[in-house]
Amino acid sequence: MMARFTPQKLDMRLVCPFEISMNLPPDVEVFLDHLTVERGLSRNTLLAYRRDITRYFEFLEGRGKEIAEARESDIEDFLSYLRSGDGEHSPLSVSSSARLIIALRGFHKFYAREHAQVDPAAQVRPPTPGRRLPKALTVAEIEAMITGAGDGSTAQSLRDRALIELLYATGARVSEIVNLEIDQIRKPLTSLRLFGKGGKERVVPVGTFAGEAVDAYAVRGRPALLAGKSERKFFLNMRGGGLSRQSAWEIVRSAAIKGGVTTELSPHSLRHSFATHLLDGGADIRTVQELLGHASVATTQIYTLVTIDRLREAYLLAHPRAK
Repeated sequence: MMARFTPQKLDMRLVCPFEISMNLPPDVEVFLDHLTVERGLSRNTLLAYRRDITRYFEFLEGRGKEIAEARESDIEDFLSYLRSGDGEHSPLSVSSSARLIIALRGFHKFYAREHAQVDPAAQVRPPTPGRRLPKALTVAEIEAMITGAGDGSTAQSLRDRALIELLYATGARVSEIVNLEIDQIRKPLTSLRLFGKGGKERVVPVGTFAGEAVDAYAVRGRPALLAGKSERKFFLNMRGGGLSRQSAWEIVRSAAIKGGVTTELSPHSLRHSFATHLLDGGADIRTVQELLGHASVATTQIYTLVTIDRLREAYLLAHPRAK
């Protein structure tokens, strides 16, 4: 029988977010290693799985149960508990609930196979997320955001402008941009090699505005932030270390506020805008799929709904007999 799990509190300031050492049983570590090797999941996804499973073990511990004693009702109660939220955590969203159930089903299936036990999660199904259309910014709002990033007179503003220009020019995920290393940046920068989910590689073009902003940051901004330190990441924080996803998102959000952008933002707003503007301009959906790094064109097709809505709005406003 698996040893009883003992949760530990960690000082998150003292550890790298991808190197959190939680006191999980060996079966969990073997399962996560299996996901890394066999499925090629990203570090961010693995970290989310680890956190989900840790909270699950804490929940079972509170019930005085070990993993071998878990039943389907325990999993359902755990999900209900997370959807309600508590003093430390907000209520779980539908998408997060779906991911959590996938993680628990995967682990229980793995554990049942290894220990010849019944799988209590086999009949638990993730909720179906409602279709939410991604929110795209207008071109004017993008330009206002870039203006809000500063005039390029400081190392910080050079970095912020380069970051926003590059996110919009490439449609890259925030994690893909902050993970760029210095040797991936060529001069002149006309294309960029990105590594997406599961390590999938793609090459995306880089426009003139973004290329010039990146070059200005590389020449005048980055050396000032680096201040003699040794760091391979291209985008740096104010202490000369690699910029985190959270910090990059805060840069985007802050620039939008300073630029007077009132549209609700998410970390993917520039990526959504990139895709929507390409389709608005007549780009083929397969091309947009490749640029975004989507495994399936079905994922990209949600952006066509956005452009259809925009066309419908324009029609209603402009056609004399539309009303």
